[in-house]
Amino acid sequence: MNWQIAQRGFRNYLRLEKSLAANSLEAYLADVQKLERYAESALGGKSPLNITADDVRGLLVTLHDVGIAPTSQARIISGLKSFYGYLLLEKEIKVDPMELIDTPRVGRYLPDVLSVEEMDAVLSAIDLSKPEGTRNRAMLELLYSCGLRVSELITVRISCYHEQEGFLRVIGKGNKERLVPMGGAALRWVQHYREQTRSHQQVKPGQEDYLFLNRRGGKLSRMMVFNIIRDQVLKLGITKQVSPHTFRHSFATHLVEAGADLRAVQEMLGHASITTTEIYTHLDRQRLREEVLMFHPRYKRND
Repeated sequence: MNWQIAQRGFRNYLRLEKSLAANSLEAYLADVQKLERYAESALGGKSPLNITADDVRGLLVTLHDVGIAPTSQARIISGLKSFYGYLLLEKEIKVDPMELIDTPRVGRYLPDVLSVEEMDAVLSAIDLSKPEGTRNRAMLELLYSCGLRVSELITVRISCYHEQEGFLRVIGKGNKERLVPMGGAALRWVQHYREQTRSHQQVKPGQEDYLFLNRRGGKLSRMMVFNIIRDQVLKLGITKQVSPHTFRHSFATHLVEAGADLRAVQEMLGHASITTTEIYTHLDRQRLREEVLMFHPRYKRND
């Protein structure tokens, strides 16, 4: 079995068995392709079935030498573990070369978040006089209100929007579904958008159930959402690194700071493990530490 055949089977496995989204699938394959290129350049074109743990360690040394961060190395190792797990499952190999490979220890990444005041400013600054203004306000209100991933936002369907009950049915990673309550502001703005804009749009065939549409009546792209948020942030002069995911982080952080149960936040975010959600308790502790350092008389520093 050569690399191309192995990757083709792995792609089908990720798509059909694991139900991964297209972006996740391509990321896993990109990790495997790094090992393939290393095998071609440093291992004499070695087959994926003959790769050893030492070969993988050689790849990791090379990645380290060219400045690949430990977080990126950890992700690549995760992709390769999945690849060789698949080959083991298919009985193409008897020994898993990834079994003895340790994942680099990485510190928890504490993402930028917007304060409640900054979030209010971003949402309030949307220009409603533009044709797309109401859509953008409804979209960003929903993004923040429900803590959605950008991929979930652009694929929100009208059939998943339960206005009377105040819930949104979200289809997340691996086609897992979850119900997320919507805030009053999000409900109002989505209703405005549907009445004032969405109901008057010419919709492309096959796109009728998507809630948010572009000017041509098709589904929005991820990049369009990035650009909308970037323009809003630049207009307000906010210097933080803000992306659609910042809205998700801000949603979770504001809930935890207000005393929300971590299990409830986990459910709303769609995290498979509570340990992923626990990053927001770290964010909250960091904020508390900064407050102590700033205001406690024994921590104040003289100029």
